[in-house]
Amino acid sequence: MLSCDQRHKPFVHDCALGRSGVNNEKKSSPGAAKAFGALLRFYRERAGISQEELGRKTGYSKSQVAMIERGLRRARGNFVKIADEFLGAQGALLTVAGQVTASGIAAWFEDYLAEEVKAAGIHWYETHLIPGLLQTEDYARAVFQCAVPALEDEEIEAGVAARIKRQELFFRRPAPIVTFVLEKAALTKPLGGRDVLRKNLLHVRECADLRNVTIQVMPEDRTTHAGLNGPFILLETEERRGQLVYVEGQGGRYFLSEQPDVGDCFARYGTLRAQAYTPEDSARLIEQVAREL
Repeated sequence: MLSCDQRHKPFVHDCALGRSGVNNEKKSSPGAAKAFGALLRFYRERAGISQEELGRKTGYSKSQVAMIERGLRRARGNFVKIADEFLGAQGALLTVAGQVTASGIAAWFEDYLAEEVKAAGIHWYETHLIPGLLQTEDYARAVFQCAVPALEDEEIEAGVAARIKRQELFFRRPAPIVTFVLEKAALTKPLGGRDVLRKNLLHVRECADLRNVTIQVMPEDRTTHAGLNGPFILLETEERRGQLVYVEGQGGRYFLSEQPDVGDCFARYGTLRAQAYTPEDSARLIEQVAREL
């Protein structure tokens, strides 16, 4: 479990591919990207070069250089070759860069996955799209194709494979209790096209039949709503020894691990479940939306 000093601490490592690992020996771990970034920063600072200067030399912006140093994105084109020569790294950056390939795992997401994979309970409120744990391959691919900045094909396919592999947790023993509260808008946005969405909705409906999974949909016409602050994920840690809240936003990702924040979020989620349709009515609604596509 995360230590208390990580409360409200944004994850430093941010990336578009936030999912679990891929069983492919050609894929590196996100640790390789972090190692390359740390080495790049070491040689840059040793040479007395700013991120802005290195960016001008390589054709990158200062923010892009910063993202590479934090392991958030891969260096592309001639960046590594130019940086290695410019910073006097004598081939060290070229050697480490060779280990950095698309893994499908965001560097920052490792901390979350370490908790999710062993969690006794996972409770997810989502507003914009079908959650990753419920996505089909085609829908997941459409999600990754929406990334800005755009991802390379290799990164997209690694992310799709990793996301689907992550769904194995439904069948883990002991099985976790997994619940979802989904805004109806998450079920109607036709990412990838109507056929892709329809097939994913049918998949969601099948997941709802798993004994350890409960899916509820939030009505569109509620005059009161407990989730106006946005989506979040609640985790009951291994053997229910503790509770965590995971939040993602434009500016960063972080865990909440202290009271009263954790208790407030669990209470908020309980209210959301009470405000949503029942699991039975939600299942019928999902089927209806799928039929109408």
